[in-house]
Amino acid sequence: MQDQKRRVFDLLRDCIVTFDSKGFREACQDALEAGIQPHEIINNGIAKGTEIIGAKFQAGEFYLSDLIMAGETVKEGMKVLEPHIIGKEELRSTGKVMIGTVAGDLHDIGKSIVRMFLQASRIDVIDLGVDVPVRKFISDVRSSCPDVLGMSGLMTISMDQMKAVMNQLNRAGLKKKVKVIIGGAPITSSYAAQIGADAGSNDAVQGVEAIRSWMTKS
Repeated sequence: MQDQKRRVFDLLRDCIVTFDSKGFREACQDALEAGIQPHEIINNGIAKGTEIIGAKFQAGEFYLSDLIMAGETVKEGMKVLEPHIIGKEELRSTGKVMIGTVAGDLHDIGKSIVRMFLQASRIDVIDLGVDVPVRKFISDVRSSCPDVLGMSGLMTISMDQMKAVMNQLNRAGLKKKVKVIIGGAPITSSYAAQIGADAGSNDAVQGVEAIRSWMTKS
């Protein structure tokens, strides 16, 4: 059985890396029919595949388009797994992340990549969408109590919106209750520190790794 599982996990991993949506979907179905539990499929197959995708992206072997295709591949497999995941105690979330693109910005790609990687790591993601006003970030942090708040923006003007959210989090006394990461093309770690965010990156994969490290420590 262990050899069979290993072959299945390797196939799942390889389907993600080669963007084989049909093969990945079929491999997920075959794994379930073979009695392999959903949490094993996610931890030993999907997560391994996304780790390789991230490493290849950071090494310059994969590009943004590759990350998008990998995300679509994972979505197809998750459609097969989701009916078997709901209510499963062993798939309990490892944390909750709220993400959104700040007001005035409609770019969604980077945020969607982050969401895909986090969900593959069994982290609950609340996606607020794009063009999210400051008041929406504040009210939803207060009501949903996420472990991490992520703000995304592709344009330089987005930086002022991120600063405004940070100011309001502090005024509302919420910052001490949530980690904050900001991301997007104009974002640097120094700017994140300047506005009081816990991390900042213009690399989606690095951002995911920072969030994962916070979840591990919590």
